[in-house]
Amino acid sequence: MTRLPDFRLETYFSRWEFTARHHLTASDAQTMTMAELLALAGPEDREAWDALSLGYTETYGDPGLRQAIAGMYRQVEADDVICFGGAQEGLNLAMQVLLEPGDHAVVLTPNYQSAETVPLSLCEVTGVALDAGRDWALDLDAVEAALRPNTKVLSVNFPNNPTGTVIDAADFVRLAELCEERGIRLFSDEVYRGLERDPARTLPQAADLSGTALSLNVTSKSLGLPGLRIGWIACRDRELRTRLERAKHYTTICNSAPSEVLARIAITARERILERNRGIIAENLPRFDAFFAEFSELFEWRAPEGGCVAYPRYLGADGVEDFCTGLVEQAGVLLMPASMFRSELTPTPADRFRIGVGRRDPGPALEAFADWLRKR
Repeated sequence: MTRLPDFRLETYFSRWEFTARHHLTASDAQTMTMAELLALAGPEDREAWDALSLGYTETYGDPGLRQAIAGMYRQVEADDVICFGGAQEGLNLAMQVLLEPGDHAVVLTPNYQSAETVPLSLCEVTGVALDAGRDWALDLDAVEAALRPNTKVLSVNFPNNPTGTVIDAADFVRLAELCEERGIRLFSDEVYRGLERDPARTLPQAADLSGTALSLNVTSKSLGLPGLRIGWIACRDRELRTRLERAKHYTTICNSAPSEVLARIAITARERILERNRGIIAENLPRFDAFFAEFSELFEWRAPEGGCVAYPRYLGADGVEDFCTGLVEQAGVLLMPASMFRSELTPTPADRFRIGVGRRDPGPALEAFADWLRKR
């Protein structure tokens, strides 16, 4: 096994996330307080919270939580779900279970770094880049050309982080069909599902499309509850689910009991939470549109089709890395420069930055950003 490299994005966050005055690159939607979340609980879940015993929990996850998660899918039952300590644990263990030396994987870029570095630590990996020149379009022919006889995993992420793109449902179905035809596992990161600007663009979930596909999700992003640290994988292949459970024995073993009950409340009330978060994004986008219109000589802006992050282009002569460094050091406004999304698999644009649009009241951050630009 190859040693994993430094996690650039998380290292950058460790330096700035809680020290910068304005966090304008958040990848999660607006969170809520404990009181707000508990107010959404039904009588049974509220009683479970009040009577909660702080012992060990089941490795697969709380049965009630798994049942609530299964309700998000058309073809998935509670026994098809295994819960993890966030999406990161699920991604890491899935790749370790699915891949070994001599295998091959295909990963779309740009992406969250571990989506490619974990597979790269295990086997050979080919990248297929979304086309920045065509609004981050996916070339299905390029995906098919990248597949080999020993390809075991095709890893995708829609709505995409960092670009906010959503592919057509027909193309996503075709990805699932390609994998089924060739005996490949479709690993689908769906953590931003539910935050599409146009609900008609919401993609089917991979675990519903294929009995061998894996759908990864989490309470952190669309629901805005990263502090719960609850993620899951839905997959109808129960032999694989058993292998994932055995792998989890070597990491978290089981999840936090309070987090599982709170996650159950959130997932049961997910439509109300998602409606609130979509409303926040819809209210915010005109403010971002206006900001980037004022500084159109410096930026190319495109609002996300889904999720709560976008990936504008910076046109300044100083380059996006120096630009982002100056902005956070001098104005206290945190953005995520393109180097955090650099790929070892494909060329990736070096003139982009990630900005978050899902937090309530971005006004002070945008004002500080604009003031800094005007003084340059």
